Amino acid sequence: MGFTGRAALLAALGSVPVGIWDAGWTGLLAVNAPLAVACACDYALAAPVRRLRLSRTGDTSVRLGESAEVTLTVSNPSRRPLRARLRDAWPPSSWQPGTEIRASRHRLTVPPGERRRVTTRLTPTRRGDREADRVTIRSYGPLGLFARQGSHRVPWTVRVLPAFPSRKQLPAKLARLRELDGRTSVLVRGQGTEFDSLREYVPGDDTRSIDWRATARQSSVAVRTWRPERDRHILIVLDTGRTAAGRVDDAVRLDAAMDAALLLAALASRAGDRVDLLAYDRRVRAHVKGQNAGQLLPALVGAMATLEPELVETDTHGLAATTLRSAPRQSLIVLLTTLDAAPVEEGLMPVLPQLLKRHTVLLASVADPQVARMAAARGTVNAVYEAAAAAQALTERHRVAEHLRRQGVTVVDEVPDTLAGAVADAYLALKAAGRL
Repeated sequence: MGFTGRAALLAALGSVPVGIWDAGWTGLLAVNAPLAVACACDYALAAPVRRLRLSRTGDTSVRLGESAEVTLTVSNPSRRPLRARLRDAWPPSSWQPGTEIRASRHRLTVPPGERRRVTTRLTPTRRGDREADRVTIRSYGPLGLFARQGSHRVPWTVRVLPAFPSRKQLPAKLARLRELDGRTSVLVRGQGTEFDSLREYVPGDDTRSIDWRATARQSSVAVRTWRPERDRHILIVLDTGRTAAGRVDDAVRLDAAMDAALLLAALASRAGDRVDLLAYDRRVRAHVKGQNAGQLLPALVGAMATLEPELVETDTHGLAATTLRSAPRQSLIVLLTTLDAAPVEEGLMPVLPQLLKRHTVLLASVADPQVARMAAARGTVNAVYEAAAAAQALTERHRVAEHLRRQGVTVVDEVPDTLAGAVADAYLALKAAGRL
């Protein structure tokens, strides 16, 4: 409880005539005594805060970059009306910078025995769980001179899911997948693909697909249609070690890797393949296994929501052993990690033969667009030195990628905006070539 600014203003204004006409205790008492009585009456008429009943409803999950609404219901069981200011406290990352005060503070009036609702709009800036803090209420009397104040704990959690910005590319990738499946006139036959059916020849078909025996039995030319193998196993491995914590533009590398993993999972599940997820640094951080196509994406985003990179060096031997246990049969291993020379040459290269002996490996890495911009900079001495350093870094990165390709690894090295689409294209290329 405490005095309001209005009471302080009245006391200040009352001290002016006291100082002019009667600068003494009598004058002060003549001004402040009525004010004190008014404050006491105002306090007595203010609705008690401790007796209020609060509850929450609203969203429990939201995609990063979107807004969630949480409604707070305030019930006033007392006989006095509630005139209050309310602060609904959440972690700072629950709002865009600079919008917290406007979003978390509310004014409300609740008549005796009634209830009112206020809605707090959250726009989180980070993934993970956002838990509500205390609700602080300041209840004013009818004169606005004195206020009661108290806090209530009203638990609520909003889970912030990965943004998945590459989902807009999914229709184009699915169209390409339908071409591979032979559902359009563009047919692709890759080594090891499965025979699907016979249909009538249309211009644009590959003449090598003509079935001459079937053509001889009918009046039209028949062609064989092929589709890529289905029900293949794909294991997406997220490296959550220290290299995933590096920032590229305004986001950490792990977020871009998650985006690529979600697009690939959505595409592969539509293709009839089975998709699992493993997140690992020195131990298993998340593991999604055995989900059907309808439950796969919700399970993945739920597992990824609370993942954060750990500032430790990834145990590549443990990662390889866990990967082999998670994929006992021939699979496509999609490893989302770094292409930096030291982690690859000292960590990944020694264990790579174990993975390649049984599986097809696709390695995807997040490239920093700032390095390319630095390599192209000129004009000043500092810019030239930065360009030389960037060129050296790019050359080293290309050398590591080429070494991996010679070992049989499919390498994708793209900036965050294009990484997800490039990984999906690499998957489709492997499927078209019959390498899954």
